[in-house]
Amino acid sequence: MGKLRVLSGQEVCAILAQEGFKEVRRRGSHVVMQKRAQEATVTVPVPDHKELRAGTLASIIRQSRLPRSLFETE
Repeated sequence: MGKLRVLSGQEVCAILAQEGFKEVRRRGSHVVMQKRAQEATVTVPVPDHKELRAGTLASIIRQSRLPRSLFETE
C-alpha cells in the first residue's frame, strides 16, 4: 500500500468525476459528489479546501468505494 498524495478538494473532485461521479450541490465549503448505479447511489461530501488531511481523504476513499491506488503517490 502506497502513501496517499496531498490533494486539494478540487483535485479529489476531479478524480471522482473521472470515475463517474457528478457534482449534485455545493454549499459553503463542501461539494457533494454522487454516482448513481443500478445497485446503489453513492454520495460523497468533499471539503473544498486547499489541502485535505489524510484522515479526511481516507474517509472519502472509503465512502466512494474507489481503489485507494487512485489517490496514492506513484
